[in-house]
Amino acid sequence: MANYYGLILAGGRGTRFWPRSRRRHSKQVLNVVGDRSLIQATVDRLAPLIPPERLWVLTNEHLRSEIACQLPEVPKRQILAEPAQRNTAPAIGLAAHILQSIDRDALMGVFPSDHVIGNAPLCRRIFHKAFQEAAAGKLVVLGIPPRWPETGYGYIEFPRGTKPGMTALPVRSFREKPDLATARRYLASGRFFWNAGMFFWRADAILEALRQHLPRTATLLAALPPWRSRKFAVSLSGTFPRCENISIDYAVLERASNVVGIACEEIRWNDVGSWNAVYELLPQDANGNVVDGKAVCRDSRGNFVDAAGKTIALLGVENLIIVDTADALLVADRARAQQVSEIVKLLEEQKREHLL
Repeated sequence: MANYYGLILAGGRGTRFWPRSRRRHSKQVLNVVGDRSLIQATVDRLAPLIPPERLWVLTNEHLRSEIACQLPEVPKRQILAEPAQRNTAPAIGLAAHILQSIDRDALMGVFPSDHVIGNAPLCRRIFHKAFQEAAAGKLVVLGIPPRWPETGYGYIEFPRGTKPGMTALPVRSFREKPDLATARRYLASGRFFWNAGMFFWRADAILEALRQHLPRTATLLAALPPWRSRKFAVSLSGTFPRCENISIDYAVLERASNVVGIACEEIRWNDVGSWNAVYELLPQDANGNVVDGKAVCRDSRGNFVDAAGKTIALLGVENLIIVDTADALLVADRARAQQVSEIVKLLEEQKREHLL
C-alpha cells in the first residue's frame, strides 16, 4: 500500500452551518458530532490505510492555518490553499499532477473533509478494494444505499439486480439531484445509490481523462513545475484561477468509458449537510429534543439546541433549530435547515462582513 495517497477536499464554507460556520472557522473544522472536528475524524478514519505523510489537503486561505493547527501530523507543506475556488475537477487535477511528479505509480483516493462514517473498519475495506480496482486503470466511484428518497444528493445508476457488496460494477449513468417523485422511483428500483463524492484512480489515469474531456484545464495544470520546484507556488497562483470552474462529475465521470462503481454495504454514511443532519445523528430525549444538560424544556418536541455555556428554556415549541454564538443567534424551522445558507447570502448583500 506504499503507493496509496489521499486527497482531502476542504475548501467549502459550510454556509448551512451558520452562525457557527464562518469563513475562518468553517464546517470542516467544527466538532459538530463528537470530540474531534470533521476533518480530524476524516484523517483518523484514513490513518490505518493512508498514513498522514501521504495525505494532501486542499482548502482556502481563510482555513489553511486552522487546518494546519488541527492536523499537526500532516506535513504543513501538503496543506494547500487554492488561489481561487474552481470546483473539484481542477482541484483533483492539481493533486494528481503533484502526486505524479513524486510517484509515477501513485494511486489516489479523494475524500470530502466533512462527512461522518459510523463503520470505519468496513469503510477501509471498501477503500482498499477501490484502490485495487483503480490500480487496473479504472475510475472508481462509491455508491451509498439510499435510506430515504433524498432530493439533495446526486445518484449513481448501477445495473439491474445490483446488491451491496465489494464487487466493482459498470456505472450506467449519473443522475443529478431529483425531484421527490423521481427520488421515490430511484429508491423503489433498487439500482440507484447515493453518490458519496469519494473517488479512486491512478494519478496518471485521471490526468489522461482530464486531457480527453477537459483539455484546457489539463494543459494549464500540465505546465506547472514539479511539486518540489521553488517556482511551484508562484506558478500555481497565476495558473489555477485560469482553470475552468467545473466538478469532476460533469467534467470526466459522466463522459469517461472506464468508470466503475462499488455499491457499498451499510457504512452509516452521512454528509452532515445541515443542522438537521446533526440533529438526526445525536441522542434525543424522550420528546425528541437534542439539547445539553442545562436546557429546560416544557411541552416542547423535536428541537435542536446548540448554545454552549448558556441555559436555554423551551416552552411550547416544536421542530426548531436554535444555535447561539457570541455575536449571532439562529432560530429556524428544522424543515428549512437547508435554507440557512440563504441567511448568509442576505448578510453578504448587506455587507455585514463581521458575521461571515
